[in-house]
Amino acid sequence: MSNPDELLVDIAGMVESEQSNQMSLTVVTSGAVITGRLAPEAVWRQRVSEVLTDSDHLGSFSEIFTADEKPDERKRGETDDGLAPTHLHFHVARILQGTVGIPETGGMYRVAIQDVSAWTVGDFSYSDS
Repeated sequence: MSNPDELLVDIAGMVESEQSNQMSLTVVTSGAVITGRLAPEAVWRQRVSEVLTDSDHLGSFSEIFTADEKPDERKRGETDDGLAPTHLHFHVARILQGTVGIPETGGMYRVAIQDVSAWTVGDFSYSDS
Protein backbone atom coordinates (compact mmCIF):
# COMPACT_ATOMS: atom_id res chain seq x y z
CA MET A 1 0.00 0.00 0.00
CA SER A 2 1.57 3.29 -1.06
CA ASN A 3 -0.26 5.27 1.63
CA PRO A 4 -0.01 3.40 4.93
CA ASP A 5 -3.32 2.72 6.65
CA GLU A 6 -3.73 5.47 9.27
CA LEU A 7 -5.50 3.12 11.68
CA LEU A 8 -2.65 0.62 11.48
CA VAL A 9 -0.14 3.45 12.04
CA ASP A 10 -2.15 4.51 15.11
CA ILE A 11 -2.10 0.94 16.48
CA ALA A 12 1.67 0.74 15.97
CA GLY A 13 2.10 4.13 17.63
CA MET A 14 0.09 3.05 20.64
CA VAL A 15 2.18 -0.11 21.02
CA GLU A 16 5.33 2.05 20.86
CA SER A 17 4.13 4.67 23.32
CA GLU A 18 2.72 2.26 25.91
CA GLN A 19 5.60 -0.21 25.59
CA SER A 20 3.00 -3.00 25.42
CA ASN A 21 3.44 -6.42 23.84
CA GLN A 22 -0.13 -7.65 24.20
CA MET A 23 -1.66 -6.40 20.90
CA SER A 24 -2.32 -9.39 18.64
CA LEU A 25 -2.45 -8.70 14.92
CA THR A 26 -2.56 -10.62 11.65
CA VAL A 27 -1.32 -9.00 8.45
CA VAL A 28 -1.03 -9.88 4.79
CA THR A 29 2.17 -8.63 3.19
CA SER A 30 3.56 -9.67 -0.19
CA GLY A 31 1.22 -12.66 -0.19
CA ALA A 32 2.35 -13.94 3.20
CA VAL A 33 0.07 -14.05 6.24
CA ILE A 34 1.88 -13.20 9.48
CA THR A 35 0.12 -13.54 12.81
CA GLY A 36 1.39 -12.74 16.28
CA ARG A 37 1.81 -10.04 18.88
CA LEU A 38 3.24 -6.60 18.31
CA ALA A 39 6.13 -5.35 20.42
CA PRO A 40 7.68 -1.91 20.75
CA GLU A 41 10.71 -1.58 18.49
CA ALA A 42 13.16 -1.24 21.41
CA VAL A 43 11.84 -4.44 23.03
CA TRP A 44 11.93 -6.26 19.68
CA ARG A 45 15.52 -5.14 19.01
CA GLN A 46 16.63 -6.25 22.47
CA ARG A 47 15.06 -9.69 22.04
CA VAL A 48 16.61 -10.20 18.59
CA SER A 49 19.96 -9.13 20.02
CA GLU A 50 19.63 -11.70 22.83
CA VAL A 51 18.84 -14.49 20.37
CA LEU A 52 21.83 -13.56 18.19
CA THR A 53 24.15 -13.26 21.20
CA ASP A 54 23.33 -16.87 22.12
CA SER A 55 24.31 -18.07 18.63
CA ASP A 56 27.82 -19.38 18.01
CA HIS A 57 27.73 -18.23 14.39
CA LEU A 58 25.67 -15.02 14.53
CA GLY A 59 26.72 -13.46 17.83
CA SER A 60 28.68 -10.67 16.14
CA PHE A 61 25.45 -9.32 14.59
CA SER A 62 23.77 -8.79 17.97
CA GLU A 63 25.29 -5.38 18.59
CA ILE A 64 23.65 -3.98 15.44
CA PHE A 65 20.28 -4.32 17.15
CA THR A 66 21.30 -2.61 20.38
CA ALA A 67 23.74 0.03 19.14
CA ASP A 68 23.05 3.44 20.63
CA GLU A 69 21.96 5.98 18.06
CA LYS A 70 22.77 9.65 18.07
CA PRO A 71 19.65 11.87 18.14
CA ASP A 72 20.17 13.02 14.55
CA GLU A 73 20.41 9.39 13.39
CA ARG A 74 17.14 8.25 14.94
CA LYS A 75 14.88 6.05 12.90
CA ARG A 76 11.51 7.29 11.70
CA GLY A 77 9.75 4.46 13.52
CA GLU A 78 10.49 5.89 16.96
CA THR A 79 7.49 7.80 18.21
CA ASP A 80 9.12 9.92 20.91
CA ASP A 81 10.44 12.21 18.19
CA GLY A 82 6.92 12.92 16.96
CA LEU A 83 7.09 10.85 13.78
CA ALA A 84 4.70 8.02 12.97
CA PRO A 85 5.93 4.41 13.12
CA THR A 86 6.94 2.92 9.77
CA HIS A 87 7.23 -0.73 10.81
CA LEU A 88 5.39 -3.34 12.80
CA HIS A 89 7.55 -5.45 15.11
CA PHE A 90 6.13 -8.92 15.70
CA HIS A 91 7.25 -11.37 18.34
CA VAL A 92 5.82 -14.81 19.07
CA ALA A 93 4.73 -14.62 15.43
CA ARG A 94 4.20 -17.20 12.74
CA ILE A 95 3.93 -17.18 8.97
CA LEU A 96 0.79 -19.14 8.15
CA GLN A 97 1.36 -21.89 5.61
CA GLY A 98 -1.66 -24.06 4.98
CA THR A 99 -2.76 -25.45 8.32
CA VAL A 100 0.50 -24.77 10.18
CA GLY A 101 2.35 -21.75 11.47
CA ILE A 102 6.08 -21.44 10.82
CA PRO A 103 8.01 -21.54 13.10
CA GLU A 104 5.92 -23.52 15.57
CA THR A 105 7.35 -21.66 18.54
CA GLY A 106 6.96 -18.23 16.98
CA GLY A 107 9.54 -15.89 15.54
CA MET A 108 10.53 -12.24 15.34
CA TYR A 109 9.39 -10.35 12.22
CA ARG A 110 9.67 -6.72 11.14
CA VAL A 111 7.13 -5.63 8.52
CA ALA A 112 6.94 -2.26 6.77
CA ILE A 113 3.50 -0.79 7.39
CA GLN A 114 3.35 0.47 3.81
CA ASP A 115 3.67 -3.14 2.60
CA VAL A 116 0.61 -4.38 4.51
CA SER A 117 -2.27 -5.00 2.11
CA ALA A 118 -4.77 -6.37 4.66
CA TRP A 119 -4.92 -6.85 8.41
CA THR A 120 -7.14 -7.84 11.30
CA VAL A 121 -6.93 -7.57 15.05
CA GLY A 122 -6.16 -10.90 16.71
CA ASP A 123 -3.96 -13.81 15.82
CA PHE A 124 -4.66 -17.24 14.44
CA SER A 125 -3.64 -20.45 16.08
CA TYR A 126 -4.12 -24.03 15.02
CA SER A 127 -4.88 -27.15 16.96
CA ASP A 128 -4.85 -30.80 15.97
CA SER A 129 -8.34 -31.40 17.34
